[in-house]
Amino acid sequence: MKLKHATHFIAALSGLSALSSAFAAPSVTRLNPPSALFSYNDATPPYISRFLPAQRFDLQATIQADAGKTITSVVFKVNGVAVVPATGASAITSIGSDKFSATVRAYSNNTPGVKTLTVEATQSDSLQASATGNFEIASITLNAGRKAKNIIWVIGDGTGIAHRTAARIVSKGAALGKAVDPLAIDTLPVTGIVTTHSLNSIVTDSAPGAHCYSTGNKANNGQEGVFPDDTADKWDNPRVEHMGNYLARTQNKWLGIVTTADVEDATPAAFAVSTQDRGAGTGICDMYLDEAATNHNLHVLMGGGRKWFLPSTTSGSGRVNSSTASGADYVVPSDIQAGWSVPAGAVDPNRDLIADFQTAGFYYAPNLAGLNAMTGSETKLLGLFNSGHMDVSLDKIAYRRTGTAAAGSLISTYPDQPMLEEMTDKALSVLSKNANGFVIMIEAASVDKQAHNMDTERWVHDAIELDRAVAKCIAFQAANPDTLIIVTADHECAGINIIGGSLVTNSSLVTRAASGGGAAQLRAPVVGTYDNAKFPAYTNAADGYPTTMDVDYRMLIGYAGNSDRYEDWLTNPTYNQDPIARDTAGNFLVTGQQPGTGVQSAVHTASDIPLSAGGRGAAAFTGVFDNTDAFFKAMQAAIGGAK
Repeated sequence: MKLKHATHFIAALSGLSALSSAFAAPSVTRLNPPSALFSYNDATPPYISRFLPAQRFDLQATIQADAGKTITSVVFKVNGVAVVPATGASAITSIGSDKFSATVRAYSNNTPGVKTLTVEATQSDSLQASATGNFEIASITLNAGRKAKNIIWVIGDGTGIAHRTAARIVSKGAALGKAVDPLAIDTLPVTGIVTTHSLNSIVTDSAPGAHCYSTGNKANNGQEGVFPDDTADKWDNPRVEHMGNYLARTQNKWLGIVTTADVEDATPAAFAVSTQDRGAGTGICDMYLDEAATNHNLHVLMGGGRKWFLPSTTSGSGRVNSSTASGADYVVPSDIQAGWSVPAGAVDPNRDLIADFQTAGFYYAPNLAGLNAMTGSETKLLGLFNSGHMDVSLDKIAYRRTGTAAAGSLISTYPDQPMLEEMTDKALSVLSKNANGFVIMIEAASVDKQAHNMDTERWVHDAIELDRAVAKCIAFQAANPDTLIIVTADHECAGINIIGGSLVTNSSLVTRAASGGGAAQLRAPVVGTYDNAKFPAYTNAADGYPTTMDVDYRMLIGYAGNSDRYEDWLTNPTYNQDPIARDTAGNFLVTGQQPGTGVQSAVHTASDIPLSAGGRGAAAFTGVFDNTDAFFKAMQAAIGGAK
């Protein structure tokens, strides 16, 4: 894909635009799957849209008709051969302003290679429009090595290389130039570097950042399981088959989703849901049961987000009586129902979704005690441990140790929230009951959320929680060698790096933080760089987590993706407090490069991220590669076997 082609094509479009005002004719303004051939008239690699043999995806075009005209027929052709849709699995829909959307649902192709996609549209006055794009069907090599029976994706949301380094310094220690011990992640034998751009930006958000791993394709920011279209409908976009659906359909594997976020959040939903609105909480959670439990063999769903599962008549419910509003419920058009064999959905704010999961055979755990009460015979598990996002590791551990809840947390309301490693352990025990294997996505969500908040101690703690979950996965893999473990991120968050160590004791830092002396008290006398950084000494308690983050001569973190914040280098007693409103007593204002406001102030960056892998097929995950490549590497191991 050459940029010069983009310039030439844009110039050509400008010329066509001028001509169209004099000679009106219908035109194709969008063609899905996305391609550089359609967008830039560039037929060369890299191909934007790639699929497995027999992986299903929708064909879609937007056609601009002349004023007062309609589009009466649309034909899609692949390599010149017309696509014949299944009964009911195609539609031509008016979407306003004389535009029409045409779709063919759940198309698939078994033959590897680059395919030319053509759309031909006919207007009501017989004028025609056509456009051409392309996509690739990837080849799967049948290797002599054994296949990966189980695939474990561990996603540290927002976790870049510095997040890992900080977790190692705090939880394992460093002295005399070396790490005292490795992280569990460090023991995985294969390392790669992943690029993370989304379909419409160099900086991705979490929805397309996870969608790439679950589908092998790019998506626009805010969208998951779909390609972009030109309607406002949250549920009608062209779909792409998820890994879980594909492997359930072809190998009868089970799917698990575990997160410390609200289960409707972007990363977990990207592994099972199809919507252009990552915030459509009611519909996303309904879709887990109505579609994923059937088509993806979803057997484990754990995290926060209980509010979406409670009838609207119940206190604390977040369910919405709308398919368009924030938190929307879902209803899909008839062509999606026919093509993808899914129910229509319904706007049903009074639905008791927990009861419906239980009716479908899921064991329900509302807390850690509920998880620990499992008999071991369960084959389906739903765990909902908070109304929204689960509380973070630092606050969960502090509450377990002291019974004191951090201001701003929900620990007092949900006092028995499990750690990610505890959720991981239970999820693997359930999924391992399937003789055909499973796919699971395990997310440490608040590495990202607390990096957004520039709350150093909390995201470091959550990065340690991530590593402890990885240790559980490694132990499982040792006992089940036909397992592939992939540990990575969806993007980097906040432009984090380790700038040095404090020059003073914690008690001195507390005094300086209360002084109101600003930079004169909290910058030059405190921030030690190079030789002055030394080796901070943290210690772990019996539970495996730091006894305190407020040690003498502590590690110090800087942020490149930050907005304005006050900094005193101490642990914030209040959870999710606005960075410009907290730590003000010291009067040390650090100004940022971007104008973020509110609790989430730092931003995602376009930095490459690390990936570590181990187990069956892990050798493929080396070098520098696109995030979508990770999907194909994993599926090669599951379908064609390891080398």
